[in-house]
Amino acid sequence: MTSLIAPAARRTAALALALLLLGTGHAAVAQEMSTPAKQAILMDAETGAVLFEKNPDQRTGPASMSKLMTLYLLFDRLKRGDLSLEDRFLVSEKAWRKGGSKMFVEVGDRVSVEDLIRGIVVHSGNDATIVVAEGLAGSEEAFAAEMTARAHEIGMTNSHFVNASGWPDPEQYVTARDLATLALRLIQDFPAYYHYFAEIEFTYSDIRQGNRNPLLYRDLGVDGLKTGHTEEAGFGLAASAERNGQRLMLVVHGLDGMKSRSQESERLLDWGFRTFKNYKLFTTGEAVDQAQVWLGQEPRVPLLVPRDLTVTMKRKSRSEMQARIVYQGPVPAPVVAGDRIGSLVVSAPDFETVEIPLVAGNGVERLGVFGRFGAALHYLVFGASG
Repeated sequence: MTSLIAPAARRTAALALALLLLGTGHAAVAQEMSTPAKQAILMDAETGAVLFEKNPDQRTGPASMSKLMTLYLLFDRLKRGDLSLEDRFLVSEKAWRKGGSKMFVEVGDRVSVEDLIRGIVVHSGNDATIVVAEGLAGSEEAFAAEMTARAHEIGMTNSHFVNASGWPDPEQYVTARDLATLALRLIQDFPAYYHYFAEIEFTYSDIRQGNRNPLLYRDLGVDGLKTGHTEEAGFGLAASAERNGQRLMLVVHGLDGMKSRSQESERLLDWGFRTFKNYKLFTTGEAVDQAQVWLGQEPRVPLLVPRDLTVTMKRKSRSEMQARIVYQGPVPAPVVAGDRIGSLVVSAPDFETVEIPLVAGNGVERLGVFGRFGAALHYLVFGASG
């Protein structure tokens, strides 16, 4: 017997609940902030939503913020167990002679990995980065090549390194977006070592130096990461701050002084926390609605979100958020658990509409021959139910 199939009709179900976005980072908002920084980006750490940007993909010299990449490779060795905090690296004459900001290591000294971490984070020691580079790769040049390769692997596709310290070089560049990516990956990939970025001061060889990150000294929720400055690139900062469970990542670069770097970073972070908020409703596997099933042993199948649902949205836009479920229904049996059935479409003012997949919560077998005939006959006489 030939089975009868109901015509597919595009069904839209409006939700009474305010539904939230998957944390995909694709949400966009209208710019209503400006900055004198030449490059800047402000983003939410959980969802990846960009809250503000200015020339985020414009190449610029990284200055000492490139030391974050040096630390990323060092932390990676520690996490893998190839290295311990107590291991010691030999200080070469090249490291000792390096100018700029210094940890003040001495030629022939053997410095512990933990001290070198603090020397890089707190002191911004150019000498310490060379000690690490030579200790891990044999030479700074080989280490820089590894920095570039790993940077591309983690999504920093518009960056290139030629040294471990950020010393000016026309062939060395990053972008604000890449630096934000790196800062976030440091937090996500190496939580056991992130605390070093919040240390206020460190003493080595009886020389005490304070952390160059000015935001650490204020009650702003900032717990990292790194400043940078060269004559060519200007003053920059990659920062991370957490308030009320929400973490924001900020990169500013190309400012004209330490004061403007500090003030602008604080202003942008305050604006971000004041203007935006993360909203959460659904957890992984939670049913959003049900879809009708045609000629199935069950009349409906639950529609589930495949991951936690979170959105970063302007607080004032929250009340105007709209969400609807769209699917081709009724869904013909058999249905396989995990199959994509429909989409959740979310929109709001100053927010790019996003379509999120919804999947079948369980499988539904097809009715037998007589069951299908009865269901088809019922549909012809009474139409779709529910």
